[in-house]
Amino acid sequence: MKKSLLLISVMLVLTALMIGCATTGDLEKVQAEQKMIDAKADQALQDARAAKTEADAAQVKADAAKVKADETSVRADSAIKAAEEREKAAEERERIADEKAKKADEAFQKSMKK
Repeated sequence: MKKSLLLISVMLVLTALMIGCATTGDLEKVQAEQKMIDAKADQALQDARAAKTEADAAQVKADAAKVKADETSVRADSAIKAAEEREKAAEERERIADEKAKKADEAFQKSMKK
């Protein structure tokens, strides 16, 4: 009885070991899945590098646009200052012309009284 019980126990253990072991097909399947995962990871890495390159190019364009906008702003400020100076000069010329006209009118009025 002990021998038959031992024999049945050994058979059950061997059966359990056989079921629990991976077969060649299982290993090939795992290897194929690993290769697929590696390929997807490589593709994701390439996509990330391409996206970084595009982002860097966009940053360069944005920096160039900022520089151009700054230059335009400086030119606009200079143009505004020049226009203000021309306006002041024109007002000064107008004031001088008014003074001269007033003096000429006074001289004319003075000569008319004589």
